[in-house]
Formats: sequence, structure tokens, C-alpha cells
Amino acid sequence: MFYWRSSTDTEAPSGAVELGFTGRSAGRGTGPYAGLNLGGHVGDDAGQVEDNRRALAAELGLPRERVVFMNQVHGAEVVEVGGPWVGEPPAVDAVVTRAPDLAVAVLVADCVPVLLHDDDAGVLGAVHSGRPGLLAGIVGQAIRAMRDLGARSISATVGPSVCGRCYEVPEEMARAAAATTPASAARSWTGTTAIDVAAGVVEQLAEEGVGVQWVPGCTRESDDLYSYRRDGRTGRFAGVVLRRSVTA
Repeated sequence: MFYWRSSTDTEAPSGAVELGFTGRSAGRGTGPYAGLNLGGHVGDDAGQVEDNRRALAAELGLPRERVVFMNQVHGAEVVEVGGPWVGEPPAVDAVVTRAPDLAVAVLVADCVPVLLHDDDAGVLGAVHSGRPGLLAGIVGQAIRAMRDLGARSISATVGPSVCGRCYEVPEEMARAAAATTPASAARSWTGTTAIDVAAGVVEQLAEEGVGVQWVPGCTRESDDLYSYRRDGRTGRFAGVVLRRSVTA
């Protein structure tokens, strides 16, 4: 089920933090959504998507409602969440929380999923950063929201996304990204202008003084990850982060 999974020190004062990025090796999806498609907005059967989300929650040892997803819109809005959504998820691209046993999730199929955590303060975040989010500064917005909740020592795990070699764009688009984050400047496999969004995200994290762990993998090059660039009609995989309750 997981493409990559890890956890922090179980002796942390606020409880152990678990992080992961799902793959396509499980799930009920078929056709272009074959595997563990977790995206409910891409044309897949709604019942199968919900079955996949329940399977993810069970793998995490949580009730289904304790795994919360966003309505991602390629913007720069952040919201704090303290429990399951009431009604529809908000139109945001980052969520932060101090709640234990609540998994916050980000859905991607080429964009950059970023999982944030401060083990001492017990503050977490999940961020969706595509090219528009990179330019809008969604990563910095999420970090500031976490600091408003008391975070002081934030670490980031950057998940798999489309690499710079595979993300060819018009020259004007590449210049705009490089003006925001010089590290995002790239060239495609054929030498044309391209953007490395993940490198730009890592640059933004470094500028905020955030420690980075970067999980390798290009979505377009890996069959175990969904990729809109590769397939067009396709599913979404997830980055998830949660903090376990401290037990006596």
C-alpha cells in the first residue's frame, strides 16, 4: 500500500509521528485508476474510492473519518483542522493540526506533496504544491500557520513528484518559476525549458530554516505512482502524516 513509510522517535514528548506516501500496489481501482486511487474528483467510481480510503485508514489503525483530505485548488490558503470535517472539505492547499490520532492527507499525481511536523510541539501539516502553489508561496504559508500554533523546530518530508527532466513547459512559464525560486530552473530530457517544482519547494523550505528529507522518485517514471503528465486520465496517491496519542 505504501510507496514509502516512516515514523519518528516513539519517545517524543508529544507522541510518535508517522509519515507515508501511498503507491498503487493495493486498492480496488480499475482501468486508468488501477490500484489505490484516493482521488474522489478524477472520474473514478465513488464507492471504490471510498473503499480505498477506508483501506488506508485501516492500515493506519484509524477510523475512516480520522483521515482528512482537502479540496485542493492550486492556491495558497491554509486551514487548521481539529477533527473530522463537518460537511465538505474546504478549498485549501494546506492543512495544519495539533490533534492526535488525526491523519492529514494531500493528494497528488505529479505535484509535490509536503509533510511537515514539529515533534516537540506536536504540530503537523500537509501541503499540496504544484507550479501555481510554488509561485504563490503555499509552503511558506503552511510553515507560518504551524508557527502560529507553537511550532519552533519544523521538519519536512518532500514526496515523489514529476522531476524537472519530465516537466517541460513554455519558456515564459519557466522564467516565472525561476524568478520565484532559482532552484526550480531545469531542462527536459530533450533540452527544452522545464521546471523542477520539488527543487523549488526544497529551496523554499531551506529559506524558512526547515530541515528536509526528500523521498526519491519521479511520478512520470514510476509505474507505482499516478502521473497526470504520463497518463492524462489517472488516479491520485496520497501523502499522510499523523501524531499518535501519548499513552501512560
